[in-house]
Amino acid sequence: MTRIIVTNDDGIQAPGILALATAMRPLGEVEVIGPALNQSASGHKKTLFQDIPVQQITLADGSAGTSVGGSPADCIALAALGMVEWPPALVVSGINRGANMGQDITYSGTVTAALEAAIQGVPAISVSLNHRDAARVEDYAEAARIAALVAQMVLLKGLPPMTILNLNIPHADRVRGLRLTRQGVRVYADELAVEGSVYRIVGPEPGGMTDEEGTDLWAVHNGYASLTPLHLDLTAHRFLADLAAWDITTG
Repeated sequence: MTRIIVTNDDGIQAPGILALATAMRPLGEVEVIGPALNQSASGHKKTLFQDIPVQQITLADGSAGTSVGGSPADCIALAALGMVEWPPALVVSGINRGANMGQDITYSGTVTAALEAAIQGVPAISVSLNHRDAARVEDYAEAARIAALVAQMVLLKGLPPMTILNLNIPHADRVRGLRLTRQGVRVYADELAVEGSVYRIVGPEPGGMTDEEGTDLWAVHNGYASLTPLHLDLTAHRFLADLAAWDITTG
């Protein structure tokens, strides 16, 4: 039977992961492996040479899950190293409480869990809902529906090596459709709160350039789900020729 691993970065008891697991079950056998605590904005953190507690837990719907005392990437790395049967046919990460567009992908534990799966040779999708206050499983219903459609196609068609799909869904009862997009540009308005010797990064939800058609931010801003292929090759290929003109190489 087709096996699907579902993970996230909001924590294994978050409503988004339950909505996602429920949506994946018609497609195959689902195994839920998530971080014990909220790991938002943890990036591609991988825990080395430290103990990582793991325990079996029960989700809100009574189904089983595996709670990992580490990052989203740890959840997938442990699975790939033998914690569970490997490989699955697909890894799906989310549904994140809040979008992961533009430069968000460098911070996002949701996205980097999918990237860890790609490193381990398994097709993966990251799924995020553009609604930071989504608190109920029902809030994720439309995002889960779109995620299931994308997952079904990935199971059918596959993905190129080292490539994931980053899916962002606007908060709506029904989206206008799905758009294939490129990564847009976020604009952050972070602020620093200081209390004595304690510092905290605070600030409003990030904005961004929403008027550039074809980007993830444009699509979500206009009511469309955004599907962006991301590749682990971060080389700035177009800059290579300019860099060569520096004549910086030796030998």
